[in-house]
Amino acid sequence: MIEVLPQSNGNLLVVKATGKLTNQDYKEVLVPRLESIVHEYGRARFIMDLSTDFHGWHVAAMWDDVRFGVAHRNSFEKMAVVGGPKCVEWGTKLAKLIMNGEIKCYPANAYDEAYEWVNEYSTTETNTATTNQTEHEHEFVESNTGN
Repeated sequence: MIEVLPQSNGNLLVVKATGKLTNQDYKEVLVPRLESIVHEYGRARFIMDLSTDFHGWHVAAMWDDVRFGVAHRNSFEKMAVVGGPKCVEWGTKLAKLIMNGEIKCYPANAYDEAYEWVNEYSTTETNTATTNQTEHEHEFVESNTGN
């Protein structure tokens, strides 16, 4: 189950995940909220709290997570994951390779620290460079599609 927490405001989405996440959790709660934030603000700040009673993902939910992350790799300003099993830390390290923006893992007892970090102002040069590169690549692809 994914619960949107009251700390969510503006481009910040804070969720708590419990139990085993399903495809329905992503399609009905997480993805629509994140897409709405990205549409309205351009980039999201995101905290996923896995610190209590989290038991992993069903395969379809994990696939939704990967697919959304790749499709929106330039849509996150900051992302913090609090708690969770060791595989979450590994997955976060992999996500850093493809996602533009800052991503950090925090231990289960460090929610306040994660919240503070996500709310700090940041401008990351790589964000601009990657966005510009993506726009340039998009223009190149469009201009060469007729060849």
